[in-house]
Parts: sequence; C-alpha cells; structure tokens
Amino acid sequence: MSDALLEPVGLGPAESALYLRVLSAPRATTTELAAAVDSTPARIRPCLRRLVDSGLVTRLSGSPARYTAAPPEVAVDALVANRQEDLERFRARARELGERFRSAETGAVGDLVELIEGPSAIRHRVEQMQLGAEQQMKVVDCPPYFDSPVANPIEFQLLRRGVACQVIYDASGLEGKRRMDFTMTCIAAGEQARSLPSVRMKMLIADQREAMIPLSFAATEPTAAIFVRASPLLTALVTCFDLLWERAVPIAVTGAAPDLLDQRDLELLTMLAGGVKDTAIIRALGITQRTMTRRVGHIMTVLDARTRFQAGLQAARRGWL
Repeated sequence: MSDALLEPVGLGPAESALYLRVLSAPRATTTELAAAVDSTPARIRPCLRRLVDSGLVTRLSGSPARYTAAPPEVAVDALVANRQEDLERFRARARELGERFRSAETGAVGDLVELIEGPSAIRHRVEQMQLGAEQQMKVVDCPPYFDSPVANPIEFQLLRRGVACQVIYDASGLEGKRRMDFTMTCIAAGEQARSLPSVRMKMLIADQREAMIPLSFAATEPTAAIFVRASPLLTALVTCFDLLWERAVPIAVTGAAPDLLDQRDLELLTMLAGGVKDTAIIRALGITQRTMTRRVGHIMTVLDARTRFQAGLQAARRGWL
C-alpha cells in the first residue's frame, strides 16, 4: 500500500517510500535517507526534488542539506486541490478538442445530417458514438456485421461505466449457439435485450444526442450510413426505437418456475417468444428436432396453451418473460 501512497497525485513508488522515510526521520541528510531506502544519494536526489517541488518535503538551510516533511494532511490536501484544478482544465480542453474534432469531420458547424461512406469510416464513427456515450445507448441489431458477431468489448466497457444499453435483436441475428451464448453474456453484464421476429434494420442512438442508420436497409452489406445530430429527424428515430421496444419481447427470463420448467425450457420459451425459427433454436440450443418438439409440448402443457402465441402470453402474464 505504501508503494502507491502518492500515486493519485502523480508521484511514484520511489517518492512514496522516500516521503514515508522523511516523515519518520525528520532533519535527515541525503546520505542518511539514501541508506534508509537502500539506495544512493545520486539516485534519490531527483525524487527529493520532486517531493520538494510538490510541497511534501522542505529542504532546511545549512550544510549538509537536511530535509523535513510537511504535515501530511496539509500538504496532501493542497496537492489534491491542485490536481483537481488540473483535471478540470484537462476536461475543459478535452471538450474543446471534441467540438473541434466534430467540426472538422462535418466540415461545417451545425450540420444536422452527414453522409458516412465506406465500412472503415462507418466503423470508426460507431466506435466514437459508443465511447462518447454517457447515459444510454439504443441499438437495433441485425445482420450483416462488420466484425465478429460475438465480440463487442466497447459495450462491456459502457456497462461497467453505468451506461444503459437497450438492444433490439432481429430474430435472425440470434441464430447459432455462439451468437445466442454471447447475447446471454451481454445480458448477464447488464444489457437490456429484446427481440422481434423481423426488424430488418440497423440503428444506433447515443444519449438521444446523435444517431446512425444505414443509407439502405436492403443492402447486404452497409457501405454508407446517415449520421444524424439533434433535430426533428433524431426525435423521430428515437420515437421509432421506443415503439419497436414496446413491441419487442424480452430475451431474458425475469421470473422463474423451477418446479415446472427447467433452465433449458426457459431458454426455449424465451426464444419462441422472441420469434426465433425452429431451425435456429435447434442450432442455438444444440438439441434435436425431436427434443425440441417434446420440450415445446411440455411448455404448452404447463402453460395450458394451445398455440405458441398463447404460451408466450401466458408466460408474460406469469412474469416469466
């Protein structure tokens, strides 16, 4: 712990150890301090200068030079206050750079809509939108994907920062066991996930401040996208997402029926309610058609339902979805 004592104020282990030694041995000479920390006078002199410059240590008059420590609570409070001022200046500078960066990208301040062309440029802007989010990300997820569909480290970073992530998945995007497992990992990390049988679009909204959608929803691979800033169009996109969210089915099970359905049954029920096709469910869960038919029959019996749609309604009413 002592090795990192002064790290928060920009000083390293050597300075921390030396400061503790000066505290315990006031009026010590450079030679005495060097011996106490198992070093040499030449090596500790730069550390002593940094401690003196920071106000933690004072060099006394006379020869040989002797050092004494300022009261820790007074010196550290002053250092913390200075560091906070530095950080505030850094924050203001970062915001200024951000505004200049966005202005340079758009070519004109105040542009409400921007055309982004090329997969590389689109990917870069998506990453910037995610990294810049402070409160909320709203996402409509649908194939095809730029990169691996089972890797999105930025989202986990956002979730750790407390940014809310709402994702609507097109059911076709959940096909495959690896994809479904990754989605469940995101949900376990805090993602709010829902699914629609066919949404066939992509959308990204950051903090209800900016959004991006493909130029064409029909393209097999997006090569151009529309970037939208605060405007009535952005409001319309947010409203569109919220309406889709209300229609979508949660992918996570919020209630439990351990005596009636096991975990695999609950996973199957969730995917059925989300509109995932039988073939995709079989691949995602790694089961056979016969096993799926048997499990679906069991679920419908438990829920007293004649159709899968009724089963979904009954499960929702019971709080299982």
